[in-house]
Amino acid sequence: MSAIDHLTPELWRAATRNLLAKAIGEFAHERLLVPVKDGDAYVLGAERERYRFRARRFKLDHWVVDPASIERTGAGGAALEADAAAFFLAFRGELGLSDTVLPVYLEEVAATVNRGAFQLSEDQPSAAALVGSGFQAIEAAMTGGHPCFVAGSGRLGFTSEDYQAYAPEAGAGVRLMWLAALREHAMFAASPELDFTWLLDTQVDADSREYFASMLTDRGLTYDDVYLIPVHPWQWRNKISVTFAPEIAAGRLVPLGEGHDEFQAQQSIRTFFNRTDPGRDYVKTALSVLNMGFMRGLSTEYMEVTPAICDWVADLVHGDATLKRHGVTVLRERAAVGYRHPAYSQAPKGSPYRKMLAALWRESPVPKLAKGERAATMASLLHVDRDGKPFASALIRRSGLRPADWLRGYLDAYLVPLVHCLYKYGLVFMPHGENIILVLKDGAVERVFLKDIGEECAVLEPSTEVPEAIARIRAEVPDDVRALSILTDVADCFLRFLAGILHIDGVLSEDEFWRVAAEALKDYQAAHPELADAFERYPLFEESFTLSCLNRLQLKNNQQMVNLENQEESLIYAGRLDNPLSAWR
Repeated sequence: MSAIDHLTPELWRAATRNLLAKAIGEFAHERLLVPVKDGDAYVLGAERERYRFRARRFKLDHWVVDPASIERTGAGGAALEADAAAFFLAFRGELGLSDTVLPVYLEEVAATVNRGAFQLSEDQPSAAALVGSGFQAIEAAMTGGHPCFVAGSGRLGFTSEDYQAYAPEAGAGVRLMWLAALREHAMFAASPELDFTWLLDTQVDADSREYFASMLTDRGLTYDDVYLIPVHPWQWRNKISVTFAPEIAAGRLVPLGEGHDEFQAQQSIRTFFNRTDPGRDYVKTALSVLNMGFMRGLSTEYMEVTPAICDWVADLVHGDATLKRHGVTVLRERAAVGYRHPAYSQAPKGSPYRKMLAALWRESPVPKLAKGERAATMASLLHVDRDGKPFASALIRRSGLRPADWLRGYLDAYLVPLVHCLYKYGLVFMPHGENIILVLKDGAVERVFLKDIGEECAVLEPSTEVPEAIARIRAEVPDDVRALSILTDVADCFLRFLAGILHIDGVLSEDEFWRVAAEALKDYQAAHPELADAFERYPLFEESFTLSCLNRLQLKNNQQMVNLENQEESLIYAGRLDNPLSAWR
């Protein structure tokens, strides 16, 4: 298949309708657009055109728009073809798209539609077939992207050939480029029990290790003189070989060539799973492409304490009796490496130029699976195949459990541990679908792995002792914002989608869904009376909570939508949402 075979009118129309359905639903949810009821449909009107569509509305003001029902008309009611760019141009005022953001956002939208068309053209497995598929087959089959973000697959910088080679949904095998960096110009950090020799022995295949050593010998160097840095092939071609050319010429960086292990890109695009040896760690690389509100680089300075953060969180989680009972496992980011460029390190903090050459190693879940257990990204629970069949429904059927019992098992594995971390330690995560790996047994969720800890966890509770070396994970936020780590990040940004999917599929009504969720939380609270004070301070059953809007962040600034040093200050709110848990207050 060539890089543009999927660019046919039929596939593009279908992918466009899918994107417009998501855009209308999420922008209505974030109160950027206000659809008006018109008989059995809804209408959105702009200055020169109007959109009519059918939609179902659920709790948390969740809109599910029928893509096939979308009708676009122009002046005088003339029928017009659905067009993504035209939609954003028509509503640019309501969406707050500035002259600076607009063209880049339109490019991100085009790339996202392109992803949709590519996946419609592929022979994607049905949801039922996917239940029997392996970990990485499920990873590559995901079609939805982030459930909230409309322009979620920009990957600006990729060519069409790069897309086929490196996009997660392409599922292609990738070999990483390796560089040796003189130690006086590099950073290496690892868990206390590990060192660079461990990394060489366990994370680099034997043939590559021997070949790289011979190349270093030719330069009068040994492994004692350098640290090895794995590099995304795109990053090598487009950034390092050009932008870091002076460092290569001076011998401070030594290109060693590709390793032998074959990797597969994950949903997070810059993280790779080792297909040759699945027990080896994931490798997360710097990738200077613009994707979903950020340039996806990695900061050498920021990662210097990443292993220490992960060790502290893992020790806390694995040592907690409640979390142990629920089977929660932290996948530690065990080692990190980066290059300190003599010139670019003088750039302002946060600059993409300081994030071009670094990598980290994260534990693989594969060695931690027991017999009969299988791993799957939690994003899969929101996956719907081309025939409209949900993967979650297929899992429930496979389990043989009552849908409510299956849901309770999942929430006990996912929601309850997150709530316990908040209540007992003030420890919060960014627990969206791509950051959680489910452990499945016969279709039922047994337990979960937490990942992407170093960059996306925080401690909100002042009484929780945090070592000075990792003090950056402390965050000062008001009490009423702390509960949003569950109400927004879990309920609004993930569970509302799952509730809608199961309801529409006739598997479980949304009323029953939220009853089961409330029951799981109430049972947890009853089992932990010693935390009653925290239940009051971080209420999860209040009548309503603040609506935090993710798309508004990207629409405002799609180069860096939040300040990573103070994410809470960057958030944008728009009124309040009725809390579906409040009926069980």
